[in-house]
Amino acid sequence: MPKRFALFLPLATLTAAPAAGQLLPSVGQTVGRVLDTAGRTLDPVEGAVGDVTHGAARLADARRLRLSDFVRRNRDVLELDAAGDPARRGELLLMGASDADVARAEAAGFAVLGDERLGTLDISVVRLGIPARQSLAKAEAGLKKLLPDATVSADTLHFQSGTLAATDGPRPSPTAASIDQTVGMIDGAPGAAIAVTATRGFARGAPTPSHHGSAVASLLRLAGVRRIAVADVYGADPAGGNALAVARGLDWLVGPQGSRIVSISLVGPDNPLVARAIAAAQRRGVHIVAAVGNDGPAAPPSYPASYPGVIAVTAVDGRGRALIEAGRAGHLDYAAPGADMLAANAGGRWVKVRGTSYAVPFAAARAAAALDRGAVIPTLDREALDLGRKGADPVFGRGLLCPTCARRK
Repeated sequence: MPKRFALFLPLATLTAAPAAGQLLPSVGQTVGRVLDTAGRTLDPVEGAVGDVTHGAARLADARRLRLSDFVRRNRDVLELDAAGDPARRGELLLMGASDADVARAEAAGFAVLGDERLGTLDISVVRLGIPARQSLAKAEAGLKKLLPDATVSADTLHFQSGTLAATDGPRPSPTAASIDQTVGMIDGAPGAAIAVTATRGFARGAPTPSHHGSAVASLLRLAGVRRIAVADVYGADPAGGNALAVARGLDWLVGPQGSRIVSISLVGPDNPLVARAIAAAQRRGVHIVAAVGNDGPAAPPSYPASYPGVIAVTAVDGRGRALIEAGRAGHLDYAAPGADMLAANAGGRWVKVRGTSYAVPFAAARAAAALDRGAVIPTLDREALDLGRKGADPVFGRGLLCPTCARRK
């Protein structure tokens, strides 16, 4: 296959006007210009830097500031866990615990808030309220010490990883042949103008139309996917996108909806519940396609993209260049278009988008198309266009998928 070279270089500054939606507050200045973002995103910039290393450090600093600011603004429902990640306030998740373990936790001042089973994925979770006047971080550390054989975690949050601009363009026609597979999508709900097969809410106020979810769903449609099932894990909840919501959504998509490909344009920290849910889905033959995020190469590895077997996706612009803000994962599989293109917002307007979020639906569509043509990964490897240095590399993975799928601005 012919080789096409692309450079990972800081070039002209790209800006986008903020769009309506749940806004993750911008915090001061970072590399180039810090943008307000649409939806629950962590995108720090769409700008250029004079030095990649310095720029990466600034992106990482902006991420930490933005997370802290987001928690501060929603302190009634959020706090930082023991690792410093945003999580639902006052609650811990307990897995693999015996009745005796739960009794010990209750004796130590923890309260059972709920006990549920994700039937399709065969996972049981106990929700515990933490003791009064304890921070989440202290309670998490104490419970892990008290129950060393159980799995304890905070209900950490995941954030969308893409921006939408205010400018719009004409409604495009599908750019690929029809794909007769149900693709699952964990995100916000799409607006009424984007046709999907099913939508179910897994957060307070869900399903609620969101710009980000609308954009991802519209790109799946653009890439030829006929049937889309959407698990809305955000709704109107500041603590939306939490680990339990993601696991519940995945259980529904894999079970009643029968999705064998699941698109997740979200990023968050390593969470034991999400890790178990994804591994359980994979054992059932499901392929998870996830974004590497937009916090730059100095950010911590993104999840769920970093879990074993997940198809990790980065993004390129209209000239085949890797996005400078693209994050990283424990591994990188493919690139797909993620900038200089249009997607639909919640109102059905086709607007300019940018971010690794928007590369994921194109990769997910190609994975869905591959289901009927043999093993998914070897099929994708054969159609991927090699970019950068020859063979797999840390910037483009094993190549570019769906290069003609995007509707360019």
